[in-house]
Amino acid sequence: MTRSKIKNRPLLSLVVAVLGFFWRTITASSNGEYLIGVGSYDMTGPAAGVNMMGYANPFQTTAGVHFRLRVRTFIVAESSQGPRFAFVNLDSGMASQLVTIKVLEKLKTRFGGLYTEENVAISGIHTHAGPGGYLQYMLYTIASLGFVQQSFDAIVDAIEQSIIQVHGSLKPGSVFINQGDVENAGINRSPSAYLMNPEEERARYSTNVDKLMTLLKFVDGASGKSIGGFSWYATHGTSMSKDNKLISGDNKGAAARLFEDWFASASTQSPSHSITNSSSSSLDVGDELIKKAQRIKATGGKLCGPKTSQGFKVRKNDGSLFVGAFCQSNVGDVTPNVLGAFCTDSGKPCDFQHSTCDGDNQRCLGRGPGYPDEILSTKIIGERQFKQAVDLFMSATEQLTGKIDYRHVYLNFTNIEVDLHGKNVVQTCPAALGPGFAAGTTDGPGFPGFQQGDKKLSERWIKLRDALKKPSQYQLDCQYPKPVLIDSGEKFDPYAWAPAILPIQILRLGKLIILSVPGEFTTMAGRRLREAVKETLIGDGSGEFDNNTHVVIAGLSNTYSQYVATFEEYTQQRYEASSTLYGPHTLSAYIQEFKKLAKAMAKGEPVPKGPSPPDLSSEIIRNQVGPVGESPPPGVNFGDIKDDVNLPKSGSFAKGERVNATFWSANPRYDLLTEGTYAVVEMLQGKSWISVYDDDDLSLYYKFKVDKSGYYGLANLEWEIPKEAKSGVYRLRHFGSSRKKKDSPNIYFTGASSSFAVS
Repeated sequence: MTRSKIKNRPLLSLVVAVLGFFWRTITASSNGEYLIGVGSYDMTGPAAGVNMMGYANPFQTTAGVHFRLRVRTFIVAESSQGPRFAFVNLDSGMASQLVTIKVLEKLKTRFGGLYTEENVAISGIHTHAGPGGYLQYMLYTIASLGFVQQSFDAIVDAIEQSIIQVHGSLKPGSVFINQGDVENAGINRSPSAYLMNPEEERARYSTNVDKLMTLLKFVDGASGKSIGGFSWYATHGTSMSKDNKLISGDNKGAAARLFEDWFASASTQSPSHSITNSSSSSLDVGDELIKKAQRIKATGGKLCGPKTSQGFKVRKNDGSLFVGAFCQSNVGDVTPNVLGAFCTDSGKPCDFQHSTCDGDNQRCLGRGPGYPDEILSTKIIGERQFKQAVDLFMSATEQLTGKIDYRHVYLNFTNIEVDLHGKNVVQTCPAALGPGFAAGTTDGPGFPGFQQGDKKLSERWIKLRDALKKPSQYQLDCQYPKPVLIDSGEKFDPYAWAPAILPIQILRLGKLIILSVPGEFTTMAGRRLREAVKETLIGDGSGEFDNNTHVVIAGLSNTYSQYVATFEEYTQQRYEASSTLYGPHTLSAYIQEFKKLAKAMAKGEPVPKGPSPPDLSSEIIRNQVGPVGESPPPGVNFGDIKDDVNLPKSGSFAKGERVNATFWSANPRYDLLTEGTYAVVEMLQGKSWISVYDDDDLSLYYKFKVDKSGYYGLANLEWEIPKEAKSGVYRLRHFGSSRKKKDSPNIYFTGASSSFAVS
């Protein structure tokens, strides 16, 4: 051996070690620990005249699209015949028991017993800007004037289609996990309630909200290509206010759109979303663009086919797109309005204990980081989650290996006996809401005259309550110190007002444990549940679980039962506690029952199914009336321009400016244009118009209204020109559909504005 070779041995060893590391990484990905798949499907729903789910504001009805809503799904399986589970993330307020029931029926018809209530989890991101009316219990459909079949069908169909898509594309692959803190994307909106928790418990945590994001990275084993990323992090979907009327996935939906577009740009340099301006934006170039744009006038409305708009989509859902999902966690007391809550008249901070301004709950409002622009706040909070997800995605090296498993049980939460550490046996209660619920939150104030923390009801409200349903003495005692304002658990006229039977579920992917909970756990409630489950798993003695076991909470899953506060938070009766349906021991019941599931999983034992929840589809009220037929004004075609693009004095638009055009149109409920679009920005490239933005984008808004006559529909397309848009010639295009009569076939139409220059 020569001297030089001996001298370079450390370098050679380092190279071999590095190459070995990458080889092991590639080999792990190539072999694939599991069968994996990801997919998504459009679930936007009716974009006009349907009450939004979340704020319970009867005047907040859909009137357009901020950006489309999607179902995002991943499936993992040990093998083609081995254990598997499907996790479904909805751009909706929450899961729905009836949605779950009907989805499982469809999956049974198609796949037999492969996907069941045990191994399918359906979780909502908790946007407050999606169409409502898809839940089956009376309390949750009052604002929407009953059940809305079109909202329901859009969600059920999208879940089914996403699972079909993923099931058909399962392939060997690997799953990596990573965790890190998201900064300044959520604060505690009930800090006084959090302080009710024991001081020694609070001292264990540096903040009064959970900052931790947990992300899964899915990698195709054959190609080594990343196909998706799903993350869990707790912050409310209330960046958009209760006055907003545009369908939106709020901050988590925005984060998903940014994540998916980032990946597309990084891997393909898509011309529509990764364009940067050339340095030669001279006056001559601008003048040339203006002249070119002036020669192309608006096209009148024309008929088209039912699928035409799909061909104009920028992102065509062929199953090959990267899927990025931002799932919800223990979000109960976490708001994205991170500047804090202030009085609208004085600008001073709201009262700390009750979140009021001189006793008035209506004047106390939270402010997002883009205040007063709620759309900007939505994007900023979305960006903060997206950026952390990218960091975690790029640095994920911990590979998940081991068993796939699951446990699921139905429980009647109205009468669970809870053993409190062997000292006392207590019981949960029939569902009820208190006056703190009626007060609302700093994200969206409720009824005037209420405030969070109220522990008394006036005689007036007691009489009104009793006229609706007088609670039993048992209920009053059981719910104490909550004063019962709405006795939803004891009212069954015309059908059940609140759920009694709830599902709880544990999914296992190696050392990742996902807890599917049917509600909104507060920060401390979620911490207690996670810790209890982890301790139970580690303590089983099998050695399969240790301190490296990751436990995440998937909130608002499989059905919806409002909030879960700690026993201590319950004593103060702020909004979250007043909305904890089943009394002061609700959290203790969850912890007890989840520990039973965890023990069964650790020991490999089955669990009883429990009582099945009701299917109320034959009983629910349906008051929503759909459009019955429309025609445009005399001498006008659908799709014709009413108000064309109004050019600025300079003759061209600059980045950051807004372009508007209004078209004669029809109610968008005739056809939801699923996987299509109501709005497109086209760019002239050569002699062809190419779609570069659509209503899936954060920059293009579709707004629908009826004109002053009350007869004719108008579609306003508004494009906020992104900074990354390329200088060139553009126009706006609209798609829609209508019927001449209620039962006549749909007619489809399109129209385009005059062109304009961006320079």
